[in-house]
Amino acid sequence: MKTRLGGFYPVIATRDVAASRDFYTRHFGFETTFEADWYVSLRHTADPRYELALLDHTHPTIPEGHRVPARGGLLLNFEVDDVDAEHHRLVEGAGLPVLLSLRTEEFGQRHFIVSAPDHVMVDVITTVPATGEYAGQYVQGRGE
Repeated sequence: MKTRLGGFYPVIATRDVAASRDFYTRHFGFETTFEADWYVSLRHTADPRYELALLDHTHPTIPEGHRVPARGGLLLNFEVDDVDAEHHRLVEGAGLPVLLSLRTEEFGQRHFIVSAPDHVMVDVITTVPATGEYAGQYVQGRGE
C-alpha cells in the first residue's frame, strides 16, 4: 500500500526566520500563511500547492544534536516559464548574488543559481529539450 500524501513541503532550519521570510516573499512570490517568531509557513501566491516553511534552527521541536541552520548543500529548484526574464529581475534588478551564471545545459535545463539566506542555493530553471547523450535518458512520457 502506498502512502497517500496530503501535502509535502521543505522546512528550512534558519538563523533568521524573518530575513528568510522576506527573501522568499519578496523574490519568489510566496505569502505568509502562519507566522510566529520561531516558524513561518509560506504558500505560493500563484499556486497554493507550492509551500515552504522556515524554522528557527534552535527550536526544541528539532531533535537535540540537529539544531543547526542550513549550512550549504540545500538546493531549491524553482521551475519558471522564462528563466531569462527571471535572471533579469533577480540578478540585474534585485542584485541577488549569483553562484552559477545563466547557461543552457545538455541535460535539458536553462538555469542559474543564486544564494539565499543560510547558504541555501536557489536554482531558477526553464526546461529545454535535452541534447546529446541526455536526449534518450528520460523515461518515456517524463521528460521534454
